[in-house]
Amino acid sequence: MSDVLAFAGVGVVRGANHLLTDITWEVEEGQRWVILGPNGAGKTTLLQLAAGRMHPTTGVAGVLGEVLGAVDVFELRPRIGLASASLAERIPAGERVRDVVVTASYGVVGRWRERYDTLDEGRAQDLLDTLGAGGLWERRYGTLSEGERKRVQIARALMTDPELMLLDEPAAGLDLGGREDLVHRLGQLAQDLAAPALVLVTHHVEEIPPSFTDVLLLREGRIVAQGPLELALTADTLEATFGLPIDLEIHETSRGRRYAARAR
Repeated sequence: MSDVLAFAGVGVVRGANHLLTDITWEVEEGQRWVILGPNGAGKTTLLQLAAGRMHPTTGVAGVLGEVLGAVDVFELRPRIGLASASLAERIPAGERVRDVVVTASYGVVGRWRERYDTLDEGRAQDLLDTLGAGGLWERRYGTLSEGERKRVQIARALMTDPELMLLDEPAAGLDLGGREDLVHRLGQLAQDLAAPALVLVTHHVEEIPPSFTDVLLLREGRIVAQGPLELALTADTLEATFGLPIDLEIHETSRGRRYAARAR
């Protein structure tokens, strides 16, 4: 498998609940995907599969050229950057921001006795600078605003120079200013040809960063539509995804294309 992600007929069943059903989806190098859908659609479950933190019940899930169930996931996971609420909850409030980021080199949360060289420290600082968080270097994680924490989490996810970057609702809980700042920075990351393949989960089209290329729409664990944003993201596909009539607005701005949706 040469694709970053190659899912064929993937399903996830827990008890009597079908969390995902017949998911066939491919992500190639250089693509920037948005996974969009309501609560309970299966978005986070799909991301957990992509992160190698869950195995499918049915079908074949290929991740970075390996097949889940036939690969040591502990060797696979360091190749994947993940920023999620579940990971953020494990970060000690008293941890310095510099250590939150640099400890990703060892795949641990919370610095103990590991030693990091100047290259690791320099990369952590560069990533924080790129995300507008360089001034937080010596701050304690627990003192940061929600927007600052999101940027630190993303810097941490990029620390190992991953081949795949997964972002689970990165703008959740942010105010308007924080959301717009983060969406702009993610748009800049998407434009970087050296950046890994990106997959971002969200409930809201307003949170789709400029320069993202493709969208996967989910409802009740099934794919409603997928493909290039300009083709697959329409009022009709949003209506089928969220179950109500929707008006979709597309705005061309100086920073790139943005979307807005409201019930009709």
